Amino acid sequence: MRITSLKIDGYKNLENVEIRPDEKTNIFYGENAQGKTNLIEAIWICSGVRSFRSTKDKYIIGFDKEKFSIELKYHDGEREQVIYAGALKQNYKDKKITINGVKVKNMAQLFGRLKCVVFTPEDLELSKGSPDIRRNFMDLSISQVKLSYSSVVEKYENVLQQRNALLKNISFGGASVDMLDIFDEQLAKLGAYISMLRYNYVKELQQFAAPLYDEISKGKEKLMLQYQSTVFENLEGRTDYADKMAKEYYDAVRKNLDIDIKSGFTQVGVHRDDLIALLSGLYARDFASQGQHRSIALILKLAQGYILTKETGDPPVILLDDILSELDRSRQEYVISKIKKMQIFITCCERSSILSNGKVYCIENGKVKKAAG
Repeated sequence: MRITSLKIDGYKNLENVEIRPDEKTNIFYGENAQGKTNLIEAIWICSGVRSFRSTKDKYIIGFDKEKFSIELKYHDGEREQVIYAGALKQNYKDKKITINGVKVKNMAQLFGRLKCVVFTPEDLELSKGSPDIRRNFMDLSISQVKLSYSSVVEKYENVLQQRNALLKNISFGGASVDMLDIFDEQLAKLGAYISMLRYNYVKELQQFAAPLYDEISKGKEKLMLQYQSTVFENLEGRTDYADKMAKEYYDAVRKNLDIDIKSGFTQVGVHRDDLIALLSGLYARDFASQGQHRSIALILKLAQGYILTKETGDPPVILLDDILSELDRSRQEYVISKIKKMQIFITCCERSSILSNGKVYCIENGKVKKAAG
């Protein structure tokens, strides 16, 4: 997987960007607020995933621009493909999105084509941050190798919202408890399936992450990853998500019914589960140092890229958004050594001395130009 051409105009502050990236390393440097992250974000949304900055649609077009357009060409190992996205500010909802000239309804329909892994400074919170960060990481990672999974998660979240709204109604005497059953059955079927896939993904994540962490820690600590379910005691070898697992999930939800009604939200389920990291048997969230947390986060993202390569047979494009400045020299060198065979897009404030090959670009006021030397 490699990007062969990139044209961007009007995406936030980016103006008339036109580059033919190096097939390996591409460095974009410049001062803060010049457009470096905007460029990484424009590439990322072409993978069909929401902006990692949760940018609302109305803010995508630059405040002094009337429209935006992105044309990205990439080679998927078999042939060159072309993704186009564009819209007018006055009619943003009528976006034009095409893949090889064929119109699609929305950016989400691009999902699974251009495969990317993005590293941002916020990703360094993966280990020590809140559980929802790790749940989102698992769900996105699984979706990249099993495209139908994201729709299951979306359905689960919709059912959960409806159930929680009904719980509040019941607590105020505005609805009957009997009305919950249909939502509980749906939660159980969807939740059992999500639990199984998350558990299996974490097992695969462990296979890649353990040896990687052994390297970055120089053998000082052992990393163990576990999927922590609020419903199932043991998920090893389970495949009966449509039968026994769904029944167990349903029973667990119903067992907490009184508490759910009092609190107004659903206490157990995949929306409360977590990805747990242990270092030499100790919970990382409680005992890890800042450096150890950063190492775990980096390893999780590297393992994500390796699993994507294994499952699809094609290494993803790696997007490093100002991540090197957040790491010490040894971690910088380690990350680069592990992704050097993939195409890399790196943003930084100064030209990196770690990478001496590839193409270097300077970004200033939303304009990109190839650097001399």
